[in-house]
Amino acid sequence: MEQGSKAALGWATRDASGHLSPYSFSRRAPKDDDVTIKVLFCGICHTDLHTIKNDWGNTMYPLVPGHEVVGTVTDVGAGVSKFKVGDTVGVGYFVDSCRTCESCKKGQESYCPDMVPASNGVDSDGTTTQGGFSDVLVVAQDYVVRLPESLPPAGAAPLLCAGLTVYCPMVEYGLNAPGKHLGVVGLGGLGHVAVKFGKAFGMKVTVISSSPGKREEALDRLGADAFLVSRDPEQMKAAASTMDGIIDTVSAGHPIVPLLELLKPRGQMVVVGAPSEPLQVPALAIIQGGKRVAGSAGGGVAECQEMLDFAAEHGITADVEVVGMDYVNTAMERLEKNDVRYRFVVDVAAAWRY
Repeated sequence: MEQGSKAALGWATRDASGHLSPYSFSRRAPKDDDVTIKVLFCGICHTDLHTIKNDWGNTMYPLVPGHEVVGTVTDVGAGVSKFKVGDTVGVGYFVDSCRTCESCKKGQESYCPDMVPASNGVDSDGTTTQGGFSDVLVVAQDYVVRLPESLPPAGAAPLLCAGLTVYCPMVEYGLNAPGKHLGVVGLGGLGHVAVKFGKAFGMKVTVISSSPGKREEALDRLGADAFLVSRDPEQMKAAASTMDGIIDTVSAGHPIVPLLELLKPRGQMVVVGAPSEPLQVPALAIIQGGKRVAGSAGGGVAECQEMLDFAAEHGITADVEVVGMDYVNTAMERLEKNDVRYRFVVDVAAAWRY
């Protein structure tokens, strides 16, 4: 172990089977601007599932996944001014960036070409970054956010990725104006949070799903104003040209053109799900009506803090199923089958005695 480095315990996968098991490793030696964090909870994201199975062909094994981390500060470097021991904090998808490019200067670190993911990236010491399925993190203070006291840690953990992923494009593209009509495609980990944000912004929200069985959940429990079955041509036709914007959260392949037809002229669709299949968008589907399609890759650190503060103000958390670390492989299998309502969160602190 390198001098000054911190011993860590985690659950890692060693190959494309994605199977996770206990793993001992070391965190880099803390620097003057680093915060050391005892991990309390970590959400499970679809990105974790893709990464542990090497679906994108870039996984560096062995790998500890997890990038929706809530924890408690246990130590701070001499140069740390933003946090103190005992603070409850969060760490999201990335833990470093170049800090000098145009994106970084604009506070859009998620678009930095040298952005360092919390898991499966290359850390400043050349080692692979290991994520939040572990007992301790060491992160530069500029990439840590403060968790508002009113947010419960387990329910807040998924906001650090899922929440930010839908919040940022809603703000960026003006899909946060009271009275506007927002369509939310998919009612999973991202979609259910998008509904909550949309209603908090004062919007009319319609959930668009291929599953008719989700109607009651969308309307009665999450407070959506309307529900569309995407496979029902009559329902889709009746809703044509009624929406100002659409957030598409679905991570499996699905038709895009019927969704574009729901938009008003000059309407905006934002894709935040990541299907492995290419999107099929004929030119005329966007030329006629001046429809716009954009992608969004989350947001920067300041945007994440803004999102958390907004969530605290409006009482927004993710709906979670909290599981133990020894259940994580089953949770991954269930996530692959979309058998979770709506986000798994691992009780990391319970996995190890401190």
